[in-house]
Amino acid sequence: MSAEQLLEVVLPGVVEPEGLQVRRREVGRPGAGQALVRVEASGVSFAEQQMRRGKYYDQPAFPFVPGYDLVGTVVEVGAGVDARLVGGRFAALTKVGGWASHVLLDAADLVEVPDGVDPAEAETFVVNGLTAWRMLHGVARVRSGQTVLVHGANGGVGSTLVQLAVLAGARVIGTASPRHHDAVRALGAIPVDYRDDVRARVRALAPDGVDAVFDHVGGPGLVDSYRLLARRGTLVSYGTASTRDEAGSSRLPVLKLFLRLLWWNARPDGHRAGFFNIWAGRRDADRFRAGLRRDLGEVFGLLARGELRAQVAARVPLERVAEAVALAESGTVAGKVVLVP
Repeated sequence: MSAEQLLEVVLPGVVEPEGLQVRRREVGRPGAGQALVRVEASGVSFAEQQMRRGKYYDQPAFPFVPGYDLVGTVVEVGAGVDARLVGGRFAALTKVGGWASHVLLDAADLVEVPDGVDPAEAETFVVNGLTAWRMLHGVARVRSGQTVLVHGANGGVGSTLVQLAVLAGARVIGTASPRHHDAVRALGAIPVDYRDDVRARVRALAPDGVDAVFDHVGGPGLVDSYRLLARRGTLVSYGTASTRDEAGSSRLPVLKLFLRLLWWNARPDGHRAGFFNIWAGRRDADRFRAGLRRDLGEVFGLLARGELRAQVAARVPLERVAEAVALAESGTVAGKVVLVP
């Protein structure tokens, strides 16, 4: 195995998509507790779009291999790892390192993918599904009969949020550009043009406000998201997409966002506002891994039973990563762009 070559994508610094480097090197052998995974799908998420600009809050120093999550097959295991894992298909949340043909991972971080599930479809629900599930059920605790607003309802997390909220019995309003309205409607949401007066449009649909807002945009529009809440409603912020192309510190927009959320939570109006971090609680590794297996297992179960539809915007070979990143950043696709072998 050590003589085999792997393919990986390197982000050398702040570059355009064409500046991503594709290189080959020798495949390493798994150490104690590790598994060597042959990657079958890795996604292009908003996190990598920020990393390319040096804007992701806690990204590593350049150069590094991006890739927030992956799905693949275990081909070799190290000492202390159950040999029965070999040949099985698993998902992993990596933050970095997933844009490669082979990846060495701690075996304890692997989450089993159900038999018969397409790896690219499963990949669209790793970080997206986990994020959506926890925000909907763990943070906002959306119940049947409630009304929720999902910004970016055509995106990876947004389209998953819409489906999970509909399955929970909620009425869903989703913002998107008009070209994606049919797709948003097909998922079960009421589409609203994000370029319109969103606050007025949502108020017309929900005069008493909405029970939860899921906002990945941040910036000035976050104020409208908060003001659209019904009594005891919940605002879940999970990104600062509005600052993606702005120059300057990657930490300042996040700091401003946190301060605003803290101020709102101190007000006596009964609303709740918080920032969702998928890595919260990671210091307790055993508990974090158990939660990952539990929650991602729930999402994969829905996918395997056909209750969730994967939104694969495109499958692009790893060698054509520049094309994949440009497509993901174009704003013209619904769902997630997936890198495949």
